[in-house]
Amino acid sequence: MKIIIGSTNPVKISCVEKAFKKVFPHKRIKVKELEADSGVSNQPMGNEETLMGAINRSRFCRNQKPKADFWVGIEGGCKFRGTELEAFAWMVIKTKTKTGKARTASFFLPDEVARLVKEGMELGDADDMVFARKDSKQKNGAVGILTHDLIDRTSYYEQAMVLALIPFMNEEIYM
Repeated sequence: MKIIIGSTNPVKISCVEKAFKKVFPHKRIKVKELEADSGVSNQPMGNEETLMGAINRSRFCRNQKPKADFWVGIEGGCKFRGTELEAFAWMVIKTKTKTGKARTASFFLPDEVARLVKEGMELGDADDMVFARKDSKQKNGAVGILTHDLIDRTSYYEQAMVLALIPFMNEEIYM
């Protein structure tokens, strides 16, 4: 199976590899990364903008590499609920005939991170500043930092990626 993911982030590539290997254990999985523009803000805010970023990335991959079996877009986003900032991500998987979508669980970020994001900073940069890290979004991300690596960013995304594969695991009922 040839899978194109619209990201060069090692965390996102790894979650795609792991999820597809779980779902299709007897297939040879080959994941190729592709730098794909999300077409949304650098820090998507809200469910719809975040989902649109994942859709746009998967479409870009399909348009650029039409000979693949699957095209994948992943987009992390945030949403303010009052003064609290919720974090989550969307997964979109396309084939020539189907689309699978799923969202991660969500969690709330510390006030200082929320303040920096509200001022216009990307979540990954805010995490790096608040937690004195470097390139955290390429590593364990906010979820890993805040759970003390009980849940790292790869496993956090992997579950939602498996959920997005449901239509491809159940083709007889997802036409």
